[in-house]
Amino acid sequence: MKTQVAIIGSGPSGLLLGQLLAKQGIDNVIIERASADYILGRIRAGVLEQGMADLLREAGVGERMDREGQIHTGVELAFNNKRVLIELEKLTGGNTVMVYGQTEVTRDLMDARSGAGLTTYYESSNVELHDVKTDFPYVTFEQDGKEYRLDCDYIAGCDGFHGVSRPTIPESSRKEFERVFPFGWLGILSDTPPVNKELIYCKTDRGFAMTSMRSATRSRYYLQVPLTDKVENWSDDDFWTELKRRLPDDVAEKLVTGPSIEKSIAPLRSFVCEPMQYGNLFLVGDAAHIVPPTGAKGLNLAASDVATLYKILTRVYKEGDKECINQYSEICLRRVWHGERFSWWMTNMLHDFGDDGVNGSDAETYERFMSSELNFYTDNEEGRRVIAMQYVGLPYEDLK
Repeated sequence: MKTQVAIIGSGPSGLLLGQLLAKQGIDNVIIERASADYILGRIRAGVLEQGMADLLREAGVGERMDREGQIHTGVELAFNNKRVLIELEKLTGGNTVMVYGQTEVTRDLMDARSGAGLTTYYESSNVELHDVKTDFPYVTFEQDGKEYRLDCDYIAGCDGFHGVSRPTIPESSRKEFERVFPFGWLGILSDTPPVNKELIYCKTDRGFAMTSMRSATRSRYYLQVPLTDKVENWSDDDFWTELKRRLPDDVAEKLVTGPSIEKSIAPLRSFVCEPMQYGNLFLVGDAAHIVPPTGAKGLNLAASDVATLYKILTRVYKEGDKECINQYSEICLRRVWHGERFSWWMTNMLHDFGDDGVNGSDAETYERFMSSELNFYTDNEEGRRVIAMQYVGLPYEDLK
């Protein structure tokens, strides 16, 4: 088999890249190790930056998002018995975020790809990338007991942190940066109305909490928990009781509880692989970087990678300009590190690090530093603008 671009992974980044390339007449094939049902069953992020929402519209899959998604003009920080509204739209000159679940983004992209008759191989095994440093890379995989070879011009590694794409780059040619946080997020999804019209990030002496939503009737809530905690040790009643303790009193009074329809614990880490390109292999999204969810950057950074690679490959095939390929890693990493820094900063500022403290500071000293940091940025408009500008995301960078 032959194609122009082989895409490894059918999460939202792989599907979005495939849809955008197909719109430009660039042939692509997606190879995915999991089933389509498994991909759709994953509960992930739901806050889309303006740039990602616009990219979905450009891909022709924004109709349901615009109809069912919720535009948010602000976000709240709650601490020290007060609530501070970060007025995103006002402070950024009109930018907002869209709350629309990653599962729904994935569903829209899958439907569009299926409707266009584009090729996707689900439940593939033994996927391997070959000769990625040459002009003739190819992918081998097994499907229904048969071995396949897919020749291509370029390979987009959209297969996540545990995929095969990043390990294809020799260890001598990549450098990895990692910070693992000593806690996780226990998340619950419930068919209950959201407790507040805007997301609330809560800093408390019992640990971090967050209120979010997926729609007007479906809510998503989070609690900071030790990494040693197990989901099965948290009943729904235990979760709701602890959440109420961490919410501001006026918010807790309005909380509507109900049975969970999904419950999970996600560890928090910062991770970056440099470079994000090796020959004709390009790492996209979680294959190259992971961020703590505190800054709502994970899915959005993946979308910015997609936007950059899509522009590069379009120029290659439309204008014959192969020199622009070398811009990919440099452009992506600038935005990635901005997102990593913001997510790291928000995580440090809003979470409880326990008795150990951070960076040589004892717990009480570190807590004083972070409380001062939070007050400094929220007590004046310029500080709130700094938070707002980073939360809504940087504009996508143009190629040279």
